[in-house]
Amino acid sequence: MAERTASVERNTLETQIKVSINLDGTGKLNIDTGVPFLEHMIDQIARHGLIDMDIVAKGDLHIDDHHTVEDLGITLGQAFAKAVGDKKGMTRYGHSYVPLDEALSRVVIDFSGRPGLDLNVDFTRASIGRFDTQLFSEFFHGFVNHAGVTLHIDNLKGYNAHHQAETIFKAFGRALRMALTMDERMAGMMPSTKGSL
Repeated sequence: MAERTASVERNTLETQIKVSINLDGTGKLNIDTGVPFLEHMIDQIARHGLIDMDIVAKGDLHIDDHHTVEDLGITLGQAFAKAVGDKKGMTRYGHSYVPLDEALSRVVIDFSGRPGLDLNVDFTRASIGRFDTQLFSEFFHGFVNHAGVTLHIDNLKGYNAHHQAETIFKAFGRALRMALTMDERMAGMMPSTKGSL
């Protein structure tokens, strides 16, 4: 099987980001963004998705975290789109329910080639530490638009905002892992009746 890896750089006046991923890794993460809570969430994706990631992001944090979070979503999405290749033999769909104490989230993903995000999360707090919970929407919009995936995220319950966020990112990692798994019965076949994704 060909290596499913990718490296992408994004340089703007607001951010400079380098991302390298291995979709068939073991969950190793090296990350430096200057946004600690975002790093904690990306660690959930790597660990539960078994995806190796090396990420360095320098952004205009003296303004706020917005550009760094959004542009990291964009750059990660570009890396995933590049790494999946032609998608032949890939499971394509993935889903996961993840609890953490009182919180429960469900994430469903389709590597459809069609960007779409349905995000249903009513965070109980506007911020987690100094991290603005509105930025999760920016991250996932950036990701789906550039990875070409359809993504449904539902926080089904929870009153601790940290738990709400963590269940979302853990479920996202698990759903990615399922969707990215190569299916021996589909070897060499496109997981679509259209013949392309």
